[in-house]
Amino acid sequence: MALLEMAGVRKSFGRNVVLRDVDLVVEPGQCVVLIGASGSGKSTLLRCANLLEVVDDGRITFEGEDITDPRVDADAVRARMGLVFQAYNLFPHLSVVGNLTLALVKVHGVGRDEAEERSLAMLDRVGLREKATARPDDLSGGQQQRVAIARALVAQPALMLLDEVTSALDPELVGEVLDLLGELKAEGVTMLLNTHEMGFAREVADTVCFLHDGVIHERGTPAEVLGAPREERTRTFLARLRT
Repeated sequence: MALLEMAGVRKSFGRNVVLRDVDLVVEPGQCVVLIGASGSGKSTLLRCANLLEVVDDGRITFEGEDITDPRVDADAVRARMGLVFQAYNLFPHLSVVGNLTLALVKVHGVGRDEAEERSLAMLDRVGLREKATARPDDLSGGQQQRVAIARALVAQPALMLLDEVTSALDPELVGEVLDLLGELKAEGVTMLLNTHEMGFAREVADTVCFLHDGVIHERGTPAEVLGAPREERTRTFLARLRT
């Protein structure tokens, strides 16, 4: 059974149609990478998967449950996913470890001692244990993004959604975040993400989907989509990236 499945998903903002009849499947343990120009619908697709946006039509199934059913508890669904934004969205008034423990205690009902133990272990996992008592403003952009990823992971989500997590970083900091995502993939973490980092997509993705004007025009393995694209729109997009 697929972990996440979208069928005929449509989303508009006023007269602007952002997603058009999108079909997408994410299997457990897979890394599915969305590529496409800005405005192609990638971020909206992630927000629909997390129920931050309500779809106009179509169905999204997560862990066998139709989460587009209006009777579904959206907060309960989001608690089983981890969402990481490009702008980190850390709480500046909390310490690094406080950022990780907050949702564990308030949303997942974990005791404070256990929450701190799990959070420190996760910070150790992402190489930031020594920054546990620091505030986010004391960290580099790459460190902040690794904390944001750790915060999403510490709740042990079934699915990680990552929205352009390197786009706000200085070029020299991109590698440390992509290295972490590669490690997570190797550990079997299921990820759906969008990125402009084609090298990362080529190395880590199981499936690459090219979006244009809210439509998935091409999908396949990295070798197929990035190495030998069939569609002219895909070839044009990739050629622009390489110039």
